[in-house]
Amino acid sequence: MNYVTFGGVTVGLCILGYQLMSWWPGRKSLMKDPLKHASKLLPFLLSWCYGCLTTLGIGGLIGTASSSVLGLSNWLGDAALVWGVGESAGQLAGAKTFVPLSTPGGALVLIATAVFAAAMKKAGDETRGQLKRGAWCGITLGTSAGVAGFAAVPLAQAANWCGEHVYRAF
Repeated sequence: MNYVTFGGVTVGLCILGYQLMSWWPGRKSLMKDPLKHASKLLPFLLSWCYGCLTTLGIGGLIGTASSSVLGLSNWLGDAALVWGVGESAGQLAGAKTFVPLSTPGGALVLIATAVFAAAMKKAGDETRGQLKRGAWCGITLGTSAGVAGFAAVPLAQAANWCGEHVYRAF
């Protein structure tokens, strides 16, 4: 189980805020063609889902990388809270319970890792940045006790269901 602190959640929310402000096309432009502008958030959203899934009980190299990113984010965020605004560090902000991935769900995360690697290789610089920020944001907010952590429950259930049905077909 990966634990997230207030600092880690702060880092995740900073990444989310940066992405939303970078994307925001303006009210008039958004009202004129909402589908075009909403589709520009798709790489971030999909990589957020991937990052979130990597924190839900995944082991091995993928889990170690995810845990390392979360630990670094916790440390950076806690340092920023202590030195930036004078708050205390290390307070846990994680959900009390979470839905772990089943074995087929974990296999689905491995497949998603291969797809993520291919997307990173194929993407241009702007999209590559969105993919990185989305995965990082998903890792930091995936086990939080807030709305983002709540979104991890149906995401994990969907991954488990898809994994079970994919592997049951073979």
